[in-house]
Amino acid sequence: MAKDLAFLRLMAITDNLRDGTDGLIARAGAAVRGGATSIQVRLKEATPREIVEVAKRMVETLGVPIIVNDRADLALAAGAAGVHVGPEDVQVRALRRVVPPSFIIGASFGLDAEFENARLADYVGIGPVSATTSKADAGDAIGIGEFKRLASRVPLPAVGVGGITPQIAAQLIAAGAAGIAVMSAIFSVSDSERASSSFVSAI
Repeated sequence: MAKDLAFLRLMAITDNLRDGTDGLIARAGAAVRGGATSIQVRLKEATPREIVEVAKRMVETLGVPIIVNDRADLALAAGAAGVHVGPEDVQVRALRRVVPPSFIIGASFGLDAEFENARLADYVGIGPVSATTSKADAGDAIGIGEFKRLASRVPLPAVGVGGITPQIAAQLIAAGAAGIAVMSAIFSVSDSERASSSFVSAI
């Protein structure tokens, strides 16, 4: 069954629960009002119970696809649309055996060595395109040129991630990206709606 991947255009990635579950969901709602086409629930310091609660409430209230970072089991428990996994998480091939056909699987892809796993996903997140402080293990920024080269290796929609600004977003779309994924520039600012809107204008 073909999957509608229009939600990749502007993926807003959550940062933390500094203002509680209600505060995070409010910020996510503002991001959606500004034009975010999906929310990725990435809460590295939260418990599994908290992640499921947040994701479930977002599924019920936000009206856009919700993707859970790393944990397919938590995504399924919350009724989320899918999961995004990194090279150290459960491999895409293994996930395919246990998730429903409609379940979306995204995979990180920043090195040639990660190609085999990434090619079996529904979409790939390629980066970090630019320097970022939101992911300690992100490694060196790859730039637009390397994004384009890696994206050309895999016949899947590619999303640029890592240190994305509106200017970089426009360059990525021009380079063939299906969308962009943004964390700090949307979730760490005072007006998430306005921030999302600025990215929509750029792309």
